[in-house]
Amino acid sequence: MTGYRDILVHLDGGERDDARVAAAAALVRRFGGRLTGLFARIENHGPSLVAHRASEAFEAAAHAAEEHFTAATRGLPSRYWRLAHGEPNHVLDETVICARLSDLVVIGQHHAGKNAPAQLADTVIKESGRPVLVIPAVGEYPVIGDAVMVAWNGGREATRAVHDALPFLETAGSVEVVTVRTHSGAVGGEKRPPASVLDHLTTHGVRVSREILAAEDIGIMDLLLSRAFDQGADLLVMGAHGGLHLPFARGAGTRYILEHMTLPVLMSN
Repeated sequence: MTGYRDILVHLDGGERDDARVAAAAALVRRFGGRLTGLFARIENHGPSLVAHRASEAFEAAAHAAEEHFTAATRGLPSRYWRLAHGEPNHVLDETVICARLSDLVVIGQHHAGKNAPAQLADTVIKESGRPVLVIPAVGEYPVIGDAVMVAWNGGREATRAVHDALPFLETAGSVEVVTVRTHSGAVGGEKRPPASVLDHLTTHGVRVSREILAAEDIGIMDLLLSRAFDQGADLLVMGAHGGLHLPFARGAGTRYILEHMTLPVLMSN
């Protein structure tokens, strides 16, 4: 298990920066490696936005974010990056490019007043090709990945997420793999026998259990969040933007989780 050696955390100068940096710094201490803080926020000054240049307020926020990041990561291998300006498409495109050269991206759930495009997390998940750890808009998360729940439907996205999450899974105290049984009675795409996700994870030394749930009076995504809460999970691992075995449009489940998440979620596409 090599862990995540190169972690990127998104900064926007908002009140949730500290929680994301603390979570990311804890992962660097756990797995080793380096932490990069990327300041990328939207510009609120109209003339600067049109001119694609940083306003005084943007510069001040970038400087303050750097100071806070440096203080929070003192003693850790770290570096600070910033974007030149805050035009929304520039923020999206450049954040994706930076994410592609990281082992793990730590980003925040969107919330009212957040200084980043509303679709930032969704875009990075969809376009970067890297695992993205989304931190909820409320709460502190000093421990992530000790009690993990994996949403498993046997699809490509879920498979990618499981393997991207192996550093967490291999060091977790407990891992529960949850499959939701659909109304047709088919169990989320896993081909058994002979293939078994439990058998595969066991070869990696993962302490894993399995649960199959029935989705009847509650939506699949709500069922997963409810199960995670009931089990005291501190991390949900799931594939993103998949439509396999889900009774709604492609990507709707991803967006629902991003809007309603109650714990950190690692997503891969």
